[in-house]
Amino acid sequence: MSNCNLAGPIDPSLLKLRNLSIIRLDNNNFSTSVPDFFGNFSSLISLRLSSCGLSGNLPGRVFQLQTLQTLDLSFNKFLQGSVLDFPQNGSLQSLVLSYTNFSGKLPDSIGNLTMLSRIDLVNCSFSGSIPSSMANLTRLVYLDLSFNQFSGLIPSFRMSKNLTYINLSHNLLSGPIPTHWKGFQKLVNLDLRNNMLSGTIPPSLFSLPSLQKIQLSDNQFSGQLHESQSLPSNLLDTLDLSSNELEGPIPMSIFQLRGLNILQLCSNKFSGTIQLAMIQTLVNLTNLDLSYNNLIVNASGNYSTISSFPQLTTLKLASCSLKVFPDLKKQSKLFSLDLSENKISGSVPSWFWSIGNGSLNEVNLSSNSLTDLEEPYYLPSLSILDLHSNLLNGRLPKIPPSATYVDYSSNNFSSVIPADFGNSLSITIFFSLSKNSLTGAIPESICKAMYIQVLDFSRNKLSGPIPDCLLQMTSLGVLNLRRNILAGNIPDKFSAYCGLQTLDLNGNQLEGPVPRSLSNCKMLEVLDMGNNRIFDSFPCQLKNISSLRVLVLRSNLFYGTIACPVSNTGPWQMLQIVDLASNNFNGTIPPKCLQTWKAIMVNEDHDHLQFKFLQLNNFYYQDSVTVTSKGRELKFEKVLTLLTVIDFSSNMFEGPIPEEMGEFRGLYVLNLSHNALTGQIPSDLGNMIQLESLDLSGNNLNGEIPTQLTRLNFLSFLNLSNNQLTGRIPIGAQFGTFSAACFEGNKGLCGSPLNVTCKSASPEVHSNNESTKAGDKIDLQFIVTGLGYGLGAGAIAAPIMFWKRAGKCVDDGIDRFLLVILPILGLTYSTSHRWMLEAEEDPQEENKEDSEKDHENNEEKEDEEFQGRYCVHCSKLDMIMKTAIHDLKCTCHDSPPISSSSYSSSFSSSPENLFPFFSHSVHR
Repeated sequence: MSNCNLAGPIDPSLLKLRNLSIIRLDNNNFSTSVPDFFGNFSSLISLRLSSCGLSGNLPGRVFQLQTLQTLDLSFNKFLQGSVLDFPQNGSLQSLVLSYTNFSGKLPDSIGNLTMLSRIDLVNCSFSGSIPSSMANLTRLVYLDLSFNQFSGLIPSFRMSKNLTYINLSHNLLSGPIPTHWKGFQKLVNLDLRNNMLSGTIPPSLFSLPSLQKIQLSDNQFSGQLHESQSLPSNLLDTLDLSSNELEGPIPMSIFQLRGLNILQLCSNKFSGTIQLAMIQTLVNLTNLDLSYNNLIVNASGNYSTISSFPQLTTLKLASCSLKVFPDLKKQSKLFSLDLSENKISGSVPSWFWSIGNGSLNEVNLSSNSLTDLEEPYYLPSLSILDLHSNLLNGRLPKIPPSATYVDYSSNNFSSVIPADFGNSLSITIFFSLSKNSLTGAIPESICKAMYIQVLDFSRNKLSGPIPDCLLQMTSLGVLNLRRNILAGNIPDKFSAYCGLQTLDLNGNQLEGPVPRSLSNCKMLEVLDMGNNRIFDSFPCQLKNISSLRVLVLRSNLFYGTIACPVSNTGPWQMLQIVDLASNNFNGTIPPKCLQTWKAIMVNEDHDHLQFKFLQLNNFYYQDSVTVTSKGRELKFEKVLTLLTVIDFSSNMFEGPIPEEMGEFRGLYVLNLSHNALTGQIPSDLGNMIQLESLDLSGNNLNGEIPTQLTRLNFLSFLNLSNNQLTGRIPIGAQFGTFSAACFEGNKGLCGSPLNVTCKSASPEVHSNNESTKAGDKIDLQFIVTGLGYGLGAGAIAAPIMFWKRAGKCVDDGIDRFLLVILPILGLTYSTSHRWMLEAEEDPQEENKEDSEKDHENNEEKEDEEFQGRYCVHCSKLDMIMKTAIHDLKCTCHDSPPISSSSYSSSFSSSPENLFPFFSHSVHR
C-alpha cells in the first residue's frame, strides 16, 4: 500500500494477519510511532516503511526476526533507536536506515549476517568503530556509512570481493587506507572524503580495472604520487585528491587518463611546473582545479587553435603563479573561472567578456595587479564577480545585470558613486566598495537593492549624512560604513523588522544620540559606533537585544553611569567584547550588570562570528577585530566567539573593582586603566584562568598585589603602574617575566623587578611630644594590659617568624594589633610596609612630606581606615582581624590621627591607548 496517502495511527488489528511476510507502507504520512507488534510477525520477510513520518523508537525485536530479509526505514528523520544484536545465521540481505536518527554502535553480531549485500546508513548518528566482523560479509555489494560519527580504523574488506560501492565519507575515521585492493575487480566508486585518514595512498588502489571515481579529499594523506600509481584506463572519470598534504610533482601519467572528467588536486603541496597545454589529451575533461599548491602553471600559448583542447565548465588556477590570461577565447561552455592570487598585470582584455558565449557565471580575478577593464564590458549572465585587491582605478565599473555577488573592494577607484548606481543592484545580495578612495554622498538609489544582505562602503572618503532609507531596509544583515567622513545624526529610522546582524559606523563624524529605534534590531550581534562624536548616556535601549556579542562605544562623548534601570534590564548572555574606553562614563562598575555576561564566564570553543549568505555557494561575511591587547594592537582575522575583551579604560569610573569580575573565567583581555578606581585589587581576579592581558594602571588602587594573580599562567601583559600599591611584588609563574615599568609609580612596592629591596626591621615606635608633656597622666592599667597582649602575641608569633611564608601574615597581624593599642598611649606606629622605605629615605624629609600630605588629606576628608578613637576597652577587632569597631557607649581617651604617605591617593593620567577598531572580510 505504498503511496496511498494513508494517515496514522496504524491499527493494532493488523496483528491478526499473523502470516504476513511482506509489509510495504512506504511513502505515506502516518505521523506516528512504529507499533510494538511489528516485532511479532514471525514470518516477516520484507518491511518497508520509508518516508512515513515515523517517530519514537523502533522495537528492538524487529532486528532479531530470523526470517527478515529486507528492512527499509529510511527518510524518517524523527525515528530513533539503536541496532541490537543480530541473530546467528540471520536472513537479512538489505539494511537501509539512512536519514533517520538511529545512534549508538553497530554490534559485532552484524558479522553473523552472511547473506547481507546492502548496508545503507547515510546521515544517521552512529558512532564508535566500524565492526571488524564485517570482513565476514562475503556477499556485500553496497556499503554506505557516510555522514555519521564512526571513528577508528577502516576495517579490511578483503573477503568482500563483490563490493561495487564504498562510501565512508564525512566521518571521524583515522589511520591509513587498507592496502589489500587487488581483488576488488568490481569496485566502481570509492569515497573516503572528509575524514582524518593519513599515510600514503596505496598504489594498488589505482590498478582496479572497474574503478570510475576516487574521492579522497579533505584528509591528511601525505607523500608523493608515483607514476606507477596512475591508472592507464579510460574508465576513471573522477579523481579528487584535494585538501591533503600530498607533495612532489604531479605524475605525468595522470594526463593520460583520457576518460577523466573531473580532476581536483587543489590545496596540497604539489610542486614543479605544469604546462596548461598538457590537458589537451584529456578530451573529456570539464572540471580542472590546481589551485593553492606550490605549482607554477605556464598558461602561455594559443589554445583556441587546438581542436582537441577540452571544453571546460570549471577552471580554477588560483595561486598558480600565472603571469598572463590563459587563451580561453574558444571556451564556449565555461561556467566558473578562478584566476585569483596570481601575478597577472595590465588590462583585462576585451575578449575576456565574451568567454562562454554568455554562459560565464562566476569570475574571480581578485588579488592580481590588474589596472583597468577594456571595453566593451558586458557579462549578461554573470552572477558572481570578484575584482577585489587589484590596482583598478578611475570610475566604478558597471554592475552586471544578473549579478548577485559583486566585490570591488581594495582597489584605487576614486570617483563619486553615480546617483543611479543602485538601479543596477536590483537582485544583488552582496556588494562591497570597501578600501577605495570614493568621494561624495551615498546615493539614495542604493535603497533600491531590495535583496541586498551585505553592504560594505567602509574605508573610503564618503561624506554627507546616512540616507534614512538605508536604515529602513529589512533585507540588510550587514551594514559597514566605518572610516568615512559621514556626518550628522544617525537617523532614527530603523525598521520594526530590522534584520541587521552587524552595524559598523566606526571612525566617522556622526553626532547626536543613539537612535532609540535601534532596539528594533533584535538580531544584532556586532555594534561598533566607536570614534565618532556621539553625545548620549549609556544606550539602555540595547538591553533587550539578547543576541549582542560585540559592543564598541569607544572614543565618543558618552556620559553618566552604565547601570540601567531594572525595569529595562535584559540579559546580555552572549556579550563577549565590550569596549567603552575614552568616554566620560562615571560612577561605579555595577556588579549586577557583570553577572549577566555569561559568555565571558565560560571557556569553550565556538564558531566564528560570521554572517552567512548565498549558502548554496558557501559564502559568508566574516567579522574580524583589532583590539588593544598586551599593550599593542592585535588583529584577529577570524573572531572566535571565545575571544573575550573588556575595556573600560580612560573614563571616570570610581569605587572598587567588583569581585564579580573573578567569575570571568573565559576573559582574555581586561583593561580598567586611567580611571579613579579605589580599594584593593580583588584576589578573585586570580580565577580568570584564560587572562592574557591585564591593565589596571593609572588608578587609586591600594593594598598589596594579591598572590592569587600568580595563578594566571597565560598572562603575558601586565600593567599596575601609577597606583598606591604596597608590599612585596609576588613571585611566581608569569610575574618573573614583567619589567619594572609594569609596577612603577607605586611608592609602597618593593622586590623584583623594582630596584627597591624589601627589608625586615623591628617596629619603630616614635614618641609624640605633644602627648607626653609634663603633667600628662597615663593610666598604667592600659600600659600593663597592652604590654600583656603584646608579650603574649610575641610568645606565640616568635617561633614562626622564621617561616618565610608565614612571616608576612605575622607582620600584618602585629600591625593591626599595634595600630589599635598604641594610639591610646599618645604614640604613633609605622607599619611594616613603611620600615623598608624609611631605611632608604631621609627621616626628617619624610616626616615633613607626611605632615604636608596629612594636612591636605584632612582638609578634604578623614582617613577612613586609620583615623578615629581607639582604646583597649572600648574597641575591638572585627572577625577577620582587620577593622577596629568602637563601642559608642564607652568613654575612651582621645588619640591623634595617624597619617602615612602610604595611604594617600592620587589620580594620574597618561596618553590615550591605541584605538581598537573592527574590520570585515568575505570568505567563500
